[in-house]
Amino acid sequence: MKFSIQLSADYPDKSYGGDRVYQDMLAQAVLADRLGFDSVTITEHHLMNCLMMPAPLQFAVKIAAHTEQIRIITAITILPIRDMRVFAGEVVVADIFTEGRLLLGVGRGNFPYEMENLGIPMHETRERFDESLAVLRALLNEEEVSWDGKYYKFGPITVMPRPMNPGGPQMMMAAVNPDAIYHCARQGYHVQTTPQPGNEAFLRDQVAAFNRGKDELGGSGETSLTLLRVGFMCHSEMEKRERIQMAHSFLGRFENVYGGPGFVDNGIVRALPRRQPIDQLAKSLLIGMKQEMIDKLAAYDEMGVDRIIMNVNFGCDPHETMDSIQYFAEEVMPHFAKDDESGIVAA
Repeated sequence: MKFSIQLSADYPDKSYGGDRVYQDMLAQAVLADRLGFDSVTITEHHLMNCLMMPAPLQFAVKIAAHTEQIRIITAITILPIRDMRVFAGEVVVADIFTEGRLLLGVGRGNFPYEMENLGIPMHETRERFDESLAVLRALLNEEEVSWDGKYYKFGPITVMPRPMNPGGPQMMMAAVNPDAIYHCARQGYHVQTTPQPGNEAFLRDQVAAFNRGKDELGGSGETSLTLLRVGFMCHSEMEKRERIQMAHSFLGRFENVYGGPGFVDNGIVRALPRRQPIDQLAKSLLIGMKQEMIDKLAAYDEMGVDRIIMNVNFGCDPHETMDSIQYFAEEVMPHFAKDDESGIVAA
């Protein structure tokens, strides 16, 4: 099983400064590269301080300039808000500038507050995404592409420069519903998902759906299943309780804009009360000390999850977050290392 650090900017205090937030994120990427993490992950969001990253490809290029081998995953870039004729060229250039380390995660967007303020009604996001993805794939795979669809109509064009590899960088699809996961895996896409908090049965359904799709794909392609979790390595039970409380508050802000009322004040997402009891939430988080972390991850490994993305950025002190990343790499990751003399495993 591989491990990734989610570079999701949590920015509850404007006085801290966006420049300092992104310096913290870059420092985490450099540390993760040095410690042997498989990847870092960039989550795109706009118009809010929760998971704040409006320019994922720009950040990917910045990270590549300061690291040596770590993969850089956009998880995800939001297709419906973009013109694919422009975005395809940006993807090609980002793939070149990251020297082939880019794994392009794409999705339709899942925050109504964000999408509707960008002029995309949520009920349109599925069909907009489907057409955008088809256009993007055509532009990356073919020359002289023309299109006559519902949202795109254009005559023959060729994206320049052409991709380094046919079809551009590998793609990852964001999906939660087991049926959607199955169809993504069956088409050969990498898949990123997250389970419903505390619902292990739903997670097993997600993994089973992925495996069915992967089996039907057969040997014609390579695909992997990635699981996103809030996580943090702790040194004591007291620290663990503090981190769980912080995660509970963070998820109250997250749920406000993810299917919630979308209360945002001057870019700051309000923290709303959560219905889920904090002790129930704690069971589904990757927050704990060494052996507890190993045990929880072993269950994911046994299920067949290929990669864990840990969101360590939910309001903790930047120095303590760096300590958590290093502690995890030194004390937990070796338990899941595979025999591979090169130390590098393709995603």
